[in-house]
Amino acid sequence: MNLGRVLALILLAGVSFGAAALPLTDEESAGKRLYREGLSSSGEPIMARVGAADVLLPATSLPCANCHGTDGLGRPEGGVRPPELNWSRLTSVHGQQRVNGRSYPAYTDSSLAQVIQQGRDPGNNRLDPSMPRFLLSMKDQRNLTAYLKRLADDRDPGLDDQTLHLGTLLPSQGPLAEEGATVAAVLNGSVARINQAGGIHGRQLRLTVVDPGPDRTSAEQALQRLIDEEKVFALIAPLAPALDSELAPRLEQAGLPLIGPLSLMGSVQASAQIFEPLPGLREQLIALADYATASLKVLQGPTLIAYPDDPTQVQAAQGLGQYLQDHGWQKVRLQAYDPAADSLPLGSRSVFYLGSGSGFSQLAAGLQHAGQLPYLFATSGQVAGDLLQVPEGFSRRVFLAYPFVPSDWTQTGRMAMTLLREHQGLGAQHAVLQVGAYASMLLLSEAMKQAGRDASREKMVAALEGLHDFDTGLTPRLNFGPGRRSGLSGAHVVTVDLPDQRFYLVAPYKSILASP
Repeated sequence: MNLGRVLALILLAGVSFGAAALPLTDEESAGKRLYREGLSSSGEPIMARVGAADVLLPATSLPCANCHGTDGLGRPEGGVRPPELNWSRLTSVHGQQRVNGRSYPAYTDSSLAQVIQQGRDPGNNRLDPSMPRFLLSMKDQRNLTAYLKRLADDRDPGLDDQTLHLGTLLPSQGPLAEEGATVAAVLNGSVARINQAGGIHGRQLRLTVVDPGPDRTSAEQALQRLIDEEKVFALIAPLAPALDSELAPRLEQAGLPLIGPLSLMGSVQASAQIFEPLPGLREQLIALADYATASLKVLQGPTLIAYPDDPTQVQAAQGLGQYLQDHGWQKVRLQAYDPAADSLPLGSRSVFYLGSGSGFSQLAAGLQHAGQLPYLFATSGQVAGDLLQVPEGFSRRVFLAYPFVPSDWTQTGRMAMTLLREHQGLGAQHAVLQVGAYASMLLLSEAMKQAGRDASREKMVAALEGLHDFDTGLTPRLNFGPGRRSGLSGAHVVTVDLPDQRFYLVAPYKSILASP
C-alpha cells in the first residue's frame, strides 16, 4: 500500500470518527426539539393519537423523550419497554427480533415515518397502542428522522470521552468577593482531588468560573456564556443573587442541572433542575419557629419579624409570618428595619431577624439600651460573623439555626475538609458556604458515578433523585426524591452563652417534613 493511500485512509478515518463531534444542523436541531419537547419548527401545535380509541393529545404532553429517554436508550413505562433508538441498529441488514417474538426488516426513512405516524413497524406489525401516533408535516418528519440518525452520538454539552466540564458563577469583586473566593477554592480543591483519584469513569473534571458582575444584566450574560460558549454540563455551587427569579427558568430552558446551596440567604428557586444540599432560609426559620413553639411558649406574642428592604428578604419574612399565624402564633407583626435609620422596633416578646450580621448586633444593642431583652431568632449564615458583638444581656436569649454542627462531622469528613483547607490555604471563614460547596461536589461525583460511563444530564438528575441517606461526613444525611430537591429540610437550633462565648445545642436537626 503506497503512502498516499495510507494518508487517505487516515483522513477518511478522521472524518468518520469526527462526525459525531460535528454540531447539529438546523434540521437536526429542529428534530431534537421535536423529539424532546414535542414542538414543531413551524410553531404550529403537533397532535398525537393515543390508545385504541385514538384519543388526540398535544405532542408536548408526550414527547418521544418521555419514554425513549433523551439518550434514546428507552425507559420502561407502564409495563412497556420502548426500544433503543439507535439508527445503526434500526437499519441493520439483519433486521430486528423483539423479545415478544415480533420481527421486522431493517428500517428506512419511509418505514420510520410509518411507525411514527401509523404505529406499524417495517414488517407491518401493529405496535402497542400506548405508542403515540404523531400527526407530522413532511418537514417535521424529515427533521425528526434527521435527528434520530444523530441521536446515539448527540451527547449533552460539556461531556466527551475524556472530560466533564462544569461551570459556576462566583464574584471576584464587590461585597461578595471574599465569599466567591472561598467557594472557588473549595470547588477547585474538590476537582483536583477527584482528578488525582482518576476522575469519574475515566473523565477528568474541568471547572470554569465566571464572574457574574455587579447586577442582573451582567449576571444573565455570564450565565449565557456558560451555556452558549462554554457549554458546561452542569452548574455547581454558584453565588449570583442578582439572578434571583431569572435563574430557574433559564436552567429549565437550557436543560442545565445545578447543584448548590442557593436558598441559604433567602432566594427560593423551585426547579426540577436544581438540587440543594443544605436547607434554605425558609427551612431554617421554620426550625427556629418550631423550637420556640415547643420550648419557649411564646405564641401569645407580640412577635416581630424584622427584615431589610430587599425583595428576597421581604418574601422570606412574609412566608415566615404566614407560617407563624398558621401555627397559632398571635400578634405577629412585620417591619422593615434599617440599622442606619431611627426605626428601632420595640415592645416585642420575640424577634425574628432577617438581614446582615452588623444589623443584628445593632438591633440587639438598641433593644438593650431601651431596656428590652426579647428572644432573638436568626440564621447562622446571616448573622454569625457579628454574633459576638451582641450585648451580653442577650446571653441564652439568642437562638440560631445551623445547617450542621460539629457533632455532624465524622472523622472521615473532618479529615477531608481539613486537608482541603490546608491545600487551598483556607481557614474556617464562611464555613456554611464551604460545606455547601463541598457537599455539592460530593453529590455531583456520586450521581455521575451512578449514571455510568454512558452518562447524561437526564441520568444524573435521576441518580440525584434516587439518593437517600447520603452521607457527606459534614452534615446530617441528605435525602432527595422525585418531588424533593432539598437534601435537608430542617436545621439544628443553637443558643449562645455570650460571656463565655460558648454555643449549646438546644434542638437537634429534625426534618420539618416530618413535623405534624
